[in-house]
Amino acid sequence: MAQIDERSVWEKIADQLRSRSMWMLHYCTGCGAVELPPSMTSRFDMERLGMGPMATPRQADIFLITGYLSAKTLRRVIYTYEKMADPKYVIGFGSCTINGGIYYDSYSTINRLDYYLPVDLYIAGCMPRPEAILNAFNTLMEMIRKGEANGWKKYKENYEWYKQNQLRSLGEVIVHDQFHE
Repeated sequence: MAQIDERSVWEKIADQLRSRSMWMLHYCTGCGAVELPPSMTSRFDMERLGMGPMATPRQADIFLITGYLSAKTLRRVIYTYEKMADPKYVIGFGSCTINGGIYYDSYSTINRLDYYLPVDLYIAGCMPRPEAILNAFNTLMEMIRKGEANGWKKYKENYEWYKQNQLRSLGEVIVHDQFHE
């Protein structure tokens, strides 16, 4: 049975345009950061797809999380995600964001990123090669065009569920340091 697309004409046009110009913010916490620069440079050149890095969350559309997360870094990831403007998309790199990777049994490692933030797309592997990264970006672009990349809407609709998971793991989500108090 065919799925009915309930988006308005303007939403469809906006999604077409969004998919062709995406700015990313990468949160590099582990070895996933090693595979990202080759994806940006001349051999693979992700800018030809309309993607480029951004310096601040307020300008970014895509949030790349490239490695394992500890409870301490999860707090900052949530803070950063909530500073991004809608629509926003999350990509988890490697097995660390899926199941904790080689640190799965550590007391301080977060094992399932999608319990705390809506992940639109995971890239499997330890670590994914630049070819897999570019393939994932193409997949995300197609998901945006079809209106399927809607994790940011799910976060709003299920905010209490995400917040309870965050509080269960962190105690509190507020970042306490000299920059955030």
